[in-house]
Amino acid sequence: YNRVWIPDNKEVWQSAEITKNYKAGDHFLHVQLEDGTELNYPVDPAVLPPLRNPDILVGENDLTALSYLHEPAVLHNLKVRFVESKLIYTYSGIILVAINPYKQLPIYGDAIIHAYSGQNMGDMDPHIFAVAEEAYKQMARNNKNQSIIVSGESGAGKTVSARYTMRYFATVSQSSSNAHVENKVLASNPITEAVGNAKTTRNDNSSRFGKYTEISFDQSYQIIGANMRTYLLEKSRVVFQSENERNYHIFYQLCASAMQPEFEHLKLGSAEQFNYTRMGGSTVIEGVDDRANMVETQKTFALLGLKGDFQMDVFKMLAAILHLGNVEITAVGDERSSISLKDKHLNIFCELLDLNCDRMAQWLCHRKIITTSETVIKPMTRAQAVNARDALAKKIYSHLFDFIVERINQALQFPGKQHTFIGVLDIYGFETFDVNSFEQFCINYANEKLQQQFNLHVFKLEQEEYMKEDIPWTLIDFYDNQPVIDLIEAKMGILELLDEECLLPHGTDENWLQKLYNNFVNKNALFEKPRMSNASFIIQHFADKVQYKCEGFLEKNRDTVHEVLIEILKESKFHLCANFFQDNPVSVSPFGSTINIKSARPVIKSPNKQLRLTVGSKFRSSLSLLMATLNATTPHYVRCIKPNDEKLPFEFDSKRIAQQLRACGVLETIRISAQSYPSRWTYIEFFSRYSILMTQQELSMTDKKQICKVVLQRLIQDCNQYQFGRTKIFFRAGQVAYLEKLRSDKLRHACIMIQKSVRGWLQRKKFLHIKQAAVTIQQYVRGQRTVRQAITARTLKQTWAAIIIQKYCRGYLVRRLCQLIHVAAVTIQAYTRGLLARKKYRKV
Repeated sequence: YNRVWIPDNKEVWQSAEITKNYKAGDHFLHVQLEDGTELNYPVDPAVLPPLRNPDILVGENDLTALSYLHEPAVLHNLKVRFVESKLIYTYSGIILVAINPYKQLPIYGDAIIHAYSGQNMGDMDPHIFAVAEEAYKQMARNNKNQSIIVSGESGAGKTVSARYTMRYFATVSQSSSNAHVENKVLASNPITEAVGNAKTTRNDNSSRFGKYTEISFDQSYQIIGANMRTYLLEKSRVVFQSENERNYHIFYQLCASAMQPEFEHLKLGSAEQFNYTRMGGSTVIEGVDDRANMVETQKTFALLGLKGDFQMDVFKMLAAILHLGNVEITAVGDERSSISLKDKHLNIFCELLDLNCDRMAQWLCHRKIITTSETVIKPMTRAQAVNARDALAKKIYSHLFDFIVERINQALQFPGKQHTFIGVLDIYGFETFDVNSFEQFCINYANEKLQQQFNLHVFKLEQEEYMKEDIPWTLIDFYDNQPVIDLIEAKMGILELLDEECLLPHGTDENWLQKLYNNFVNKNALFEKPRMSNASFIIQHFADKVQYKCEGFLEKNRDTVHEVLIEILKESKFHLCANFFQDNPVSVSPFGSTINIKSARPVIKSPNKQLRLTVGSKFRSSLSLLMATLNATTPHYVRCIKPNDEKLPFEFDSKRIAQQLRACGVLETIRISAQSYPSRWTYIEFFSRYSILMTQQELSMTDKKQICKVVLQRLIQDCNQYQFGRTKIFFRAGQVAYLEKLRSDKLRHACIMIQKSVRGWLQRKKFLHIKQAAVTIQQYVRGQRTVRQAITARTLKQTWAAIIIQKYCRGYLVRRLCQLIHVAAVTIQAYTRGLLARKKYRKV
């Protein structure tokens, strides 16, 4: 086989054709690129370039069906399907790879849903509906809970994919009752997107939190309710947005509706008037009408039974956050700061939340330090006061987000007992940026846990497949990321050292980083100290090395708001605000997210710092709960891929896609498959495909399974290259390509024979046609000649006689006519003369 893949700086891999046989010991491979360029490619005899798959396998629905399983083959197959065939879905074993087309496609209507309903996963083209149907069918058949795990980086289409799976379940399992539970389940999406999604540089509708939606079914497998858990809300976005980014959508929807009569008491204006909404310099999304979206948000609130009073309470909290961000803090010297009691926005903030304005102005600029012997009130610098104000805004928004999610869960509660459920996990993928902080650390930690669960599940499925087919099981070596997880979460790991430093009164990011250096540098191969920085550390994750900047880790892990400010909020007469900060609050979970209607963590009653859970420890607990849920269900995986950073429709950036494929586990699945017997054909499929390679004697056998065994043993001498299972034949990498080569050679030979016969038949047909034409021409020529020869002397005499007869006949006829005319003339003359004579006579 003479086509290979060689590395390329622009396209990652490019195809090349070998122009000269490679011999062992050669240091160069003579190849020709697709553009005709000749190249001497240097090779290492131990690592030759990967081979390209036969054309028959290019564009396969399932990547694991490729004979040669490696990164360039995967990339090329995805590119052919996405760019040439405009197909955005491809299977990779148990994974559905979904590439964002950045274009609306007509493939999600009710007719498509009904077409996939009841079908097996491989019967139709890959689709998100096929995964949803498989989960629904397994739930109904096995009475076992299912999970659909949708992951990918921002802008890859996770939210849309999760939304379509929920819509599929709502359509195929509609209940006969009038409760319209399906509509309520679907209505939860626009609300959570309004309060939890925002415009980023990568995505106009980026989910800034993870979400696990549990859709409950009764014994008839009809939807009866749902429950939502959320993870890692990006609270920092409330007070800070990077350039060309926005705050959460709900703020802009509220500002766009500020002039409506029902919102006048909130005293809002355009988004450009508020610090928390104008910071990114982008307050409008092209093609998005925030005012119309506000109407839709209100409608979906109402659909869930959350009426006008509840909505107005939520909007008051949101407006208060915007006004809080505009409170002007003035520096008084280097050590103090102050807020004017006449500050317009401070007064509106306190009016909306029914707070004491004097106390709020004082304690935004001061903090209370309680020691064993005394209480000290310490003024804060302007920077510290701004941080305190922003921390308060984040805390209020976090609790509001929790409250909204809890009320959605209450609206989706159901009477009776849940029979089974399908969970849809819409969660962030592995992230690495130029500057990575605590949020990226938590996200990548979560992805390490999910990747481990994924690897074990794939490994388990692989083992079950071999056992089912009675194939001898050999241990497959796959990447186990437990050492990375231990580095993060084990005793004296990164998180524990971070929590320990947070407990110290004078703990700093620098001290914590130094502890990491002391504990892990040169002791743990997965932890590194950057050469050019003393403020960062590097972790070797399963997908890539990531450098984290330690600045802000302690502050974000503590996530504290000054106690006095919390006390002021507790004293509010505005019931929503007061309820948020009571000692027995509504149930919340890590990063300000609801786990369940029942509390998923101990209620913190004491202000003692020793008892206060850190963000990291809460996130670790919620992640353990999530993994326990996923491990108790049958998982299905959807990996969303972002094809380019410019959001161009059907544009394929090979570098970006290769990076994401490495990060999301697709290539790991391919690698695990490639280590054993990646290509699997049923006996019927093998017989249908390769019957051309069988002899007449073999085809005369009645048992097709035995025919396949005999043929394969004849074609592939090395019996280690394949295994016979109960229903399938298992091939090692490259064997299907070899069989395809034999098949193509046979077809080529047969094609030559057919061409020879057809060309001979065509020439004979042409000859016979020409011969028939010649005979016909001869017939006509001979006829003409015979006619000419038949005109003899007799014919001439007969012709002359006919002429003589004609002459006499014509003379006779003319004479007769002349005589008649003469008689007529004489008669006329006689009568005329008689008349004239009689007249003359009478006259005389």
